[in-house]
Amino acid sequence: MNVSTAGLRRGFRRPASQVAGKRILITGAARGIGAALARQLHVHGAHVALLGIEESLLAQVAAECGDAPWRYCDVGDPAQVQRVVNSLTAELGGLDAVVCNAGIARQLSLLDGDPSVLEETLTVNVLGAYYTLRAAGPHLAHPGGYVLLISSLAAAIHLPLAGAYSASKAAVEALGDTLRIELRHTGARVGMAYFAELDTEMTSRGFGTEAARSILGRSTVSGIAPLGPAIDACERALARRSRRIVSPYWVSMVLWCRPLAQRLVDYSLRGGVAGGLEIARTEPADFTTDQPARPSRMRKLA
Repeated sequence: MNVSTAGLRRGFRRPASQVAGKRILITGAARGIGAALARQLHVHGAHVALLGIEESLLAQVAAECGDAPWRYCDVGDPAQVQRVVNSLTAELGGLDAVVCNAGIARQLSLLDGDPSVLEETLTVNVLGAYYTLRAAGPHLAHPGGYVLLISSLAAAIHLPLAGAYSASKAAVEALGDTLRIELRHTGARVGMAYFAELDTEMTSRGFGTEAARSILGRSTVSGIAPLGPAIDACERALARRSRRIVSPYWVSMVLWCRPLAQRLVDYSLRGGVAGGLEIARTEPADFTTDQPARPSRMRKLA
C-alpha cells in the first residue's frame, strides 16, 4: 500500500477539509517523514512546498504532490534558508504552517568518536531548525500560524552511542518550548512531535549498527513502529495546531515518567556497553543523509 492510498483509507478519522487549502512548508522532504507527510497532505488538499538537499528525490516527491514548488536547501546555511523560505512562501502566496523535519543521525562514542559527528548533527538538527524558524517566523506570526517541530523520544530518553542525536533533539524541544511563549501574543502556535523508532531510513541507517545491537542485545530498543500513524498524527496536528503529538501511543506515557524511564535504561544496558563501544571505535558508520561541505564551527581539538 503506498502512502497516499494509506492516507486515504485512514482518512475516515477526520475530514480532509481540515488541512485543505493550508499552505505548508516542509523541510527534509525528500525521504521518510517529510516525503510521506507531503504526499498525504497533498492528497487531502493542502498546498505544500518542499526543501531538502537530495534534488532528484525532492523533484520526484514534488511531482507526486501536483508539481509542488521545491528548492535545494542546506538548512545549515542561514542565508540559503532565508532566501529559499522567502521564495517558496511567495510561490505559495503566504504561509500557514512550517514543519521543521530535516534531520540526520549517526552513532557517536562521546569519548572516542569523531567530534565532527556532533558538530554536523547539531548544525542540521538544531541550527537548521533555528534558521528555518527564523526565516519562516515572520510569515507565521499571525492567528492561524503554526510551527511543528519534529523532535524525538530521544529528547527524553538517552541511549549510548546516540548522544549526538539525543542532544540535538533535546535542543529542538527547548527551542520549541521557548518559541511557543514568544509567539503566543501573535496568535500563532507551536507543536512538538515525539516519535519512537519508526520505519524510516533514519532508524535503519542511523542506529541499526553492529555496535548498537551489541549493546541492546537486539536490533532496536522498542521495535520498529509503522510510519503511517506518525504521519496521521502530523496531519492532525497541522489541522488542529496541536501542542504535542506522539507515535506510537505509548511514547506519551514514557514522556510523563522521564526520570524513571532513564533509570531503567541505565540499569538494563549496564552490561553490554563496553563491548559496544569497542565495536564502535572501528565500525564504519555514515550519516543517514550525506551532507554538503560546510565550514567548521568548532575549533579543532588538540
